[in-house]
Amino acid sequence: MTERVLKKAILHRKNALFTRTLNGAHVGDTFMSLIHTAELNHVTPFEYLVALQRHADAVAANPADWMPWTWNYQATLALQNPNPEPP
Repeated sequence: MTERVLKKAILHRKNALFTRTLNGAHVGDTFMSLIHTAELNHVTPFEYLVALQRHADAVAANPADWMPWTWNYQATLALQNPNPEPP
């Protein structure tokens, strides 16, 4: 498990060498943090990031409710979207 976590950090560091600005590096770090935290909490990172984009106003208003801990994120998503359409 530890090796897998370190592998992600090393790969991200290697890819970060090609960022053009400090802001670009910050954005990359933020996304990698969100993706890794979602994976650790057994949330599909792609679906999580799509939900954050679809509900950007609600996320901005109360970001703590949208953290990928399963009880926060999924409960908030259910409240935001009571009748979800099938994918």
